[in-house]
Amino acid sequence: MSKNYLGLVLCLLVVGCSPNNEVVDNSTNGTRVNIILFLGDGMGISTVTAARILQGQIEGRAGEENYLGFERFPNVALVKTYNTDAQVPDSAGTMTAIMTGSKTRAGVIGVGPEVERGDCVGSREYTLPTLLEKLEQDGYRTGIVSTTTITHATPAATYGHSPDRNWELDTAIPEEHRLDCKDLAAQLVEFEFGDGLDLALGGGRYMFYPTDVADSEYPDQMGGRTDGRDLVQEWLSVRDGRQFVTNKKAFGKLPAGEGQVLGLFEPSHMQFEADRHDGPDGEPSIAEMTEFAINHLSGKEGFFLMVEGGRIDHAHHAGNAQRALVDTIAFSEAIDKAVEMTDVNNTLILVTADHSHTLTISGYPSRGNPILGYASIGNEPLEDEDGNPYTTLGYINGPGALDLPNSDDPEDLNYRQLSAIPLRSETHAGEDVAAYALGPGALRLRGVIDQNEIYNVMLESVK
Repeated sequence: MSKNYLGLVLCLLVVGCSPNNEVVDNSTNGTRVNIILFLGDGMGISTVTAARILQGQIEGRAGEENYLGFERFPNVALVKTYNTDAQVPDSAGTMTAIMTGSKTRAGVIGVGPEVERGDCVGSREYTLPTLLEKLEQDGYRTGIVSTTTITHATPAATYGHSPDRNWELDTAIPEEHRLDCKDLAAQLVEFEFGDGLDLALGGGRYMFYPTDVADSEYPDQMGGRTDGRDLVQEWLSVRDGRQFVTNKKAFGKLPAGEGQVLGLFEPSHMQFEADRHDGPDGEPSIAEMTEFAINHLSGKEGFFLMVEGGRIDHAHHAGNAQRALVDTIAFSEAIDKAVEMTDVNNTLILVTADHSHTLTISGYPSRGNPILGYASIGNEPLEDEDGNPYTTLGYINGPGALDLPNSDDPEDLNYRQLSAIPLRSETHAGEDVAAYALGPGALRLRGVIDQNEIYNVMLESVK
């Protein structure tokens, strides 16, 4: 058995679990319960299945027998993802449900369903408090990690409130609303609960710098703000001990546990894991960011950490299954690291997705057939009615049905899987996603639940 799950084994053998191998959640020894919420953006069940197989095949096995680490968690539920105005949801409304306990409309962040998208005035009246805000106010240490911009829908829904998920910087807000509504980057810097976020790691430097400041990594690129504000300097000036980093070398020198940390590793989103530069001028992996975050936040105060594998979603939208699956595997490795570093008796680890995608696994291929390849029996590719081979993985819609440049090799990194309905961007899907939990409060996760109930699972674990 993997050492990553030694804590779970000890729980089963020593401290005791329920007859169904559910972790007993009454053994915190008087310490505060920590919460780590892992959110795989767009990580539907078909994505988990395909990533599980790919990981096994990378390791030299058939693949189908493999498990991603979090699939071994003892408590699992199916989660209904709809928004109040949408059968198939978006990430803003879904993450708001998870962080506030209230379902809401698609496209809005941290505000109630009374607010229509773009309604600045209404958003100020119907603000929903987030779990991170509550815990920060209660003295917990708090942090967010994402492979997207740190102002993107999922991370922003932990700390922000906006009637439009796209209001990441001032220029994205219509001029008539700029005095009344703050952009999400400004909200992060001005976060007024407790002593502010203790850690934020991700991409998105463009949202924090004015148009006359060149990017530190790409000097030909300037910041995006027209209000003249340098939000990085503003954040650093709030209190002593704050640190800002932009690359892996500087990140590796950070002393864990000291002060507050802001890391912005790209002007926009971080690189896909398959493309990530691992040198000193590159980016830390999601597992490395998770490891640092846990070390940084751990202490008697208790902590809340949200980690998003955000680019799973982006690769799916591009019809590029390989990048999506590689990012899913990297996300799973970050979860493994968290399990290895924490105590099952005082840390709730909850893994879920905000929504699914239209990825399908089909075609009757033989056991062990390359999951990224053509559907084949033995060495003989299966063919469609026109005599053409087809892949095991495909999308219901997306760019794979368009006459776009594409590789002829389905195992090429840039290959766009075939799709049935031609769209420039593949869409989300509306089926249930899975949630997996380990640690105090995990036994509350069971059956089929509405997405906003995940909030209650987390909140009850710290009461």
